[in-house]
Amino acid sequence: MGDIATIKIEEVKTIKDLKIFIDFHYELYKKNKYFVPPLRFDEMNTLRWDKNPAFEHCESKYWIAVRNNEVVGRIAGIINKKYMEIWKNKYARFGWFDFIDDIEVSGALLTAFENWAKEKGSTAVHGPLGFTDLDREGMLIEGFDKLGTVASIYNHSYYPAHIDKLGYKKDADWVEYNVKVPSKIPEKAERISKIVLKKHNLRIVEFKKSKDVLKYAKGIFELINLSYKDLYGVVELTEKQIDTYIKQYLGFVHPDFITVIVDKNDKVVAFEIAMPSLSVALQKAKGRLFPFGFIHLLYALKKPKYIDMYLVAVHPSLQNTGVSALIMLQLTKAAIKNKIISCETNPELETNAKVQSIWEYYEARQHKRRRCYIKLL
Repeated sequence: MGDIATIKIEEVKTIKDLKIFIDFHYELYKKNKYFVPPLRFDEMNTLRWDKNPAFEHCESKYWIAVRNNEVVGRIAGIINKKYMEIWKNKYARFGWFDFIDDIEVSGALLTAFENWAKEKGSTAVHGPLGFTDLDREGMLIEGFDKLGTVASIYNHSYYPAHIDKLGYKKDADWVEYNVKVPSKIPEKAERISKIVLKKHNLRIVEFKKSKDVLKYAKGIFELINLSYKDLYGVVELTEKQIDTYIKQYLGFVHPDFITVIVDKNDKVVAFEIAMPSLSVALQKAKGRLFPFGFIHLLYALKKPKYIDMYLVAVHPSLQNTGVSALIMLQLTKAAIKNKIISCETNPELETNAKVQSIWEYYEARQHKRRRCYIKLL
């Protein structure tokens, strides 16, 4: 244990400081075989005040902990004004919280964040959360010996003990499943899917190229805003945020692993987006696209063995009608066609019974759990 007097908490104020803040994460996990490094430019774009459109309604501060001229921890504090308006509370959120195994370091970082939150009039703090629900969220509390994914936080096993000791309590949990791809589709499932489509006058959109998805991009995000609005901590995405996500991600999806269902007016009423797993490729790339990182990513996209689910949504009027099962059926067909071994579901709220009921029909194993913590100020 270190002497608390030697720990300095420094605020991140410049792009150079932000680079140090980002670099610490890679340094802390460089020898961990389960950690999946996010792309550095993606981290920078998310955290930069002049790049992320979330700053239209968010403000943030970032801090690093330094001991003997060495960075030993970091934390981001976020005030999301839209969240406060929608959820009628004054909670500040923390994210990008990483630290060495020293309670004085984690405690000093949380104290700096909590003091700032109090200054801003917050009545409680919670996290780990990002600027939006599409950012990585939730501290891993089970599954430390499982390979991480692009869409989720990986953290050391000592993190939960620190945050428990520092006065934080459970506010919400997400669970994750590994789902084995079956060898064939049951005839009954095919038959029922046709009945569901006909009964509700729906159509499955066929995609040949990634860019074909862009026609339905706005509809996909409009459905996210509608169907996710009551989920934990969710804030409706703005037009600028939607445009940013479309530009960054949707043009690169694998056409086989995206399902879009539309109604008679060609309006998106259900969808799922999965992607070939990039976990191993990103480990090889070490968070950088250049000079050679992109080669690993391209190979992973072309010859996948595993897939990760990113997003799934069904219009509220069509929930409990069999449309959710229909979406999974389409993904399963694509997985069988591409000889995929298994799928990672990524985080879903433990209280989201509608989503979890889908896995009853598959050989699925719940193998990870992550938590959002809260502390009253």
